[in-house]
Amino acid sequence: MFNIKKKEFKKFDWLLFLSTTFLSIYGLFVLYSAFSGNFSEIKSQIIASILGFSFIILICTMDLDVLKKAAYPVYGVSLLLLILTIFLGQGAERWGSNSWLIIGPVQIQPSEITKIGIIFALAAYLEKYKDEINNPSRLIKTLIFAFLPIVFILLQPDFGTAMVYIFFIAVMLFLAGLSWKWIVGLLAVAVLGALFLLLNLEGYKADRIHDFLDPSRDTSGSGWQQQQGLIAIASGMLSGRGFMQGTQAQYGYIPEKESDFIFSVLAEELGFIGAILMLIAFVIMIYRLLTISKNSKNSFISLMVAGICAMFFVHIFENVAMTIGLMPVTGIPLPFFSSGGTFLLICFINIGLALSASMQKSSYDIEDTSYYETIKFKNIPNKNINLSENK
Repeated sequence: MFNIKKKEFKKFDWLLFLSTTFLSIYGLFVLYSAFSGNFSEIKSQIIASILGFSFIILICTMDLDVLKKAAYPVYGVSLLLLILTIFLGQGAERWGSNSWLIIGPVQIQPSEITKIGIIFALAAYLEKYKDEINNPSRLIKTLIFAFLPIVFILLQPDFGTAMVYIFFIAVMLFLAGLSWKWIVGLLAVAVLGALFLLLNLEGYKADRIHDFLDPSRDTSGSGWQQQQGLIAIASGMLSGRGFMQGTQAQYGYIPEKESDFIFSVLAEELGFIGAILMLIAFVIMIYRLLTISKNSKNSFISLMVAGICAMFFVHIFENVAMTIGLMPVTGIPLPFFSSGGTFLLICFINIGLALSASMQKSSYDIEDTSYYETIKFKNIPNKNINLSENK
């Protein structure tokens, strides 16, 4: 599993690493302000960050070609965690879905952990069957493999997280070579499914859609959170009110300001400049992930990093868009900023896999001659060659 001979360290993606480092430090400062300077509230986030960088170092020494062999067991464990959450999950009273497993003082959200497992397993599966993906029987099996986790997530029910899964799975299927006729058909089914869900939404989920379509509908009730978030962003103007000086953020006007609406805190206190700095760092991160995926000659690695990139993109887009009123409110956290040790750790692991992928050697790039010969000539029969016969 650990094989530095399969790594070309001079190809380490420093831009990806530095943008990640900047975002993690920036996120801690903004979160500290969101908790009104209560350091004890961000201790778990700091610990998760330290562990995250440790995981990056560890993963960068791993041979991804060997790690790929664990793809199906990882998939199985991911499904098991999601099934356990259906029966043992908690959190509906506070967060609207039973998506958390609570063990003593520890709270984990399995659907966040399994994102990496599903991306990893699906990349291995698609590499193996990419030449058959447009065969109807294989396509059905692929769709079952890819979308079964989403069924379990919808049963929690957690529509926001399910949307994230649907997006990165769709991107991976497209890049694996799914033909347009199947894409159009799947899009039609997806639209019909979305309409069915929208027409059958109840409670706060229905309120979020109605508030999105008509922001002035209930600004003192179900629309309060988004309304206060927009006020905070607008009041930040160019340079912001100042660190820990935001009125909306510091006086408790914004619900869930430490998680879902952390961007509103940033924009109010650090203004347009602070928001642009964050977005530039995210753009650099996404660009480097795309570059690693595009440049890899290994189909498994290319698909895996593309899935990671798609996952980060939908998180960033949905979180920022919902706080400025361009998307309905969902419980989608902002990577490296929102409070939540589980999600933060998974973000670091994803970056670690991408950095490891950037250094992964192909078999023909390996400089160790004995290893190269083992790969290239292991199937050639051992024969004694008489050179005199060639005269």
